[in-house]
Amino acid sequence: MIGTKQPLRGTILVVDDHARARESMADVLLSAGHQVDGCCSAAEALQVVTEQSYDVIITDLRMPGMTGLELIRRLSERAVDSQLIVVTAHASVAAAVEAMRLGAFDFIEKPFHVDDLEAIVARALNHAEACDQRSLLPGTPGGQGAMIGESQPMQALRAKIMQAAPTSETILITGESGVGKELVASAVHAGSVRAAAPMVRLNCPALSPQLMESELFGHERGSFTSAEAPRIGRFELADQGTILLDEVTEIGLPLQAKLLRVLQERQFERVGASETRSTDVRVIATSNRILREDVRQGRFREDLYFRLAVIPIHVPPLRQRPDDIPLLVEHFCARASQRLAGEACEFDPGALDRLHEYHWPGNVRELENIVTRGCLLHAGATVTSSDIRGWLIDGDAPAAKLADTTDVGSSATLPVGMSLQEMERKLIEATLDQFDGHRLRTAQALGIGVRTLTNKLRAYGYAPREKSYVRAA
Repeated sequence: MIGTKQPLRGTILVVDDHARARESMADVLLSAGHQVDGCCSAAEALQVVTEQSYDVIITDLRMPGMTGLELIRRLSERAVDSQLIVVTAHASVAAAVEAMRLGAFDFIEKPFHVDDLEAIVARALNHAEACDQRSLLPGTPGGQGAMIGESQPMQALRAKIMQAAPTSETILITGESGVGKELVASAVHAGSVRAAAPMVRLNCPALSPQLMESELFGHERGSFTSAEAPRIGRFELADQGTILLDEVTEIGLPLQAKLLRVLQERQFERVGASETRSTDVRVIATSNRILREDVRQGRFREDLYFRLAVIPIHVPPLRQRPDDIPLLVEHFCARASQRLAGEACEFDPGALDRLHEYHWPGNVRELENIVTRGCLLHAGATVTSSDIRGWLIDGDAPAAKLADTTDVGSSATLPVGMSLQEMERKLIEATLDQFDGHRLRTAQALGIGVRTLTNKLRAYGYAPREKSYVRAA
């Protein structure tokens, strides 16, 4: 499989001694479609995980009795394969580092917005599937069992990863939204000499320019208004390991210069500090845009582009490897039936033909959502071509009649005289409908930030999303 995992459901355990914070996080994740349980202590969590497995365990760092850090240590000793996320209202640098060293996937600080919680859980679930799928095709180096498909583009991609993984050179992964750039990054890290160290991720579109520098390099207490405690940056967390800069083009020009310095000199300073720190980290960056065009238009530094693209890897869109679709459908059916604890469905030849002809603007991520919907609505039955027609954008139109990125001049399905603004609105509304109104997944499919999507929807007259926040208890 090559596709960013965007599961509709996952099993989550929330561990927090404060009932209000625990219930607030559970409500957010339940609304996102996950199955959620809660525990009021680390000791209770250890008992629960002996009886039930979870995709993700979210634990508060500071709890009476056994701390979240000790819980992570105990879970690691028991070889519990859940993805661990640390939640804390106390910016403890040492504890955050230790949690990552013990195997925590990531950490998040309270207070945080609901989108932040949904996004970090989605990334953890994506990572969990990538790890699971490495065992599906034994003998494939670099964790490439996470990739399903025997087409020529897939074989070429595997070969490129085999060449790149053993080195410590910087890698730039490009491709459309939904093709699986993060899974390629995971495969590269798993096949490198740094595999035993953390792979730290930073979702650049989710951060404002003001917070980006702090997330990358950390900050000292009092360095800006809300800096009530020191914070460790992602480059420090990733020391000896790998840092993934997802959608690196969202980093502004002023901060690009500092990023270039880290790549060249392996040195940086925290925000508000004069002490120079060193880091030994491999950088992998992703982008769904054409960086050469951004460089030409002055939106991205040319020297940074060349420094990132030491080893370029392009992930092909699904429409360029349609022969892999039956294998992907079979895989997603099995995964969905297991996750939903229901009978698997089948896609009849007519349905597979329709999927083969479709242009897949959301790529493998979109295909997985279609298959999951089929398993939900037709468990133990057969999905036909007519069943999925309404689930596809322009579902009645074959791929040959749809505009492709290689044929921008085509107007076969576009009404003459339609403005660019109206075309954009129709695309956004269709994608929002495709993801059942879920704004985070819609933004990811469109390759834009959630904040950008929200602003556009507000301009279209959509009611604002309820601004509920998860705050420190």
